[in-house]
Amino acid sequence: MKLKLTLLLSIVLLPLFSFAQSSITIFSEDGDKFYLMLNGQKQNDVPQTNIRVDGLTQPFYKAKIVFEDKAKGDIDKSIPVNDPATNANADVVYKIKNKDGDMKLRYFSSQPVQPNYTPPADVYVMHYGQPAPAANTVTQTTVTTTQVNPNTSINVNAGGVNMSVNMPDANMTTTQTTVTRSTTTTTSTDNGYSQEQASQPAGCQYPMDFGSFKSAKESVEKASFEDTKLSTAKAILGGNCVSAEQVMQICKLFSFEASKLNFAKFAYSKTTDKGNYFKVNNVFDFDASKTELNNFVSNGGR
Repeated sequence: MKLKLTLLLSIVLLPLFSFAQSSITIFSEDGDKFYLMLNGQKQNDVPQTNIRVDGLTQPFYKAKIVFEDKAKGDIDKSIPVNDPATNANADVVYKIKNKDGDMKLRYFSSQPVQPNYTPPADVYVMHYGQPAPAANTVTQTTVTTTQVNPNTSINVNAGGVNMSVNMPDANMTTTQTTVTRSTTTTTSTDNGYSQEQASQPAGCQYPMDFGSFKSAKESVEKASFEDTKLSTAKAILGGNCVSAEQVMQICKLFSFEASKLNFAKFAYSKTTDKGNYFKVNNVFDFDASKTELNNFVSNGGR
């Protein structure tokens, strides 16, 4: 009986394990645009700064990063796509870091797979195994038809002087067809999003969920130096959006007023509820900092 039950459970659960999938997100810490290839398969036809690939079933993939700026060179690295602690399927995040002019791909964080995960609007999403979307070219041609009335020449004798007068002949017309303009518009789409939209960050719609934000805070807190805390916090926002409340919580992790103000300005464009940004003033000790942030927000983040 136990053997039959074990076999039955194996049959039921085997498909679940067989189709377990991970995902990876790779973002550039400095905003460098790049192409991503996994096991030789190109994931994006338009260079991006933040790419997420889901549907990964293998524990390791051979990743190649090709930068839009050829001077930066390529990155070739075999990367795991499972949780490094448990080896379970996970959503794993890697960051591209410029270390003294040498581009490196580094592990950043991981969390359990979220079945209904909604990526931020500024992340390019690709399903592994599907070809990178090809560009569709649409050509529009405008044709103008013009009616032409040729002139008729008539000789007139006036006072003994012969004159030639050109007069339009209303009964004679010709049609001239002229191609005036030909424009080509190229778009490429994937899952309803155009490549043009994907290459330009859109407004944030959803802040980090509780678990993701908790991990983000821990990453900032673990940094030993103020500068490292600040760069880590900014790197997190390279692939995530935040609420005004979350900005406040991260600001409180900094020891210096200047760092709080620096991050508060940086995070404004990645905030989902900009109408509540006035609350961030509560983290500052000096009125000058509050005034500077208010002016920054009033100018639209400039």
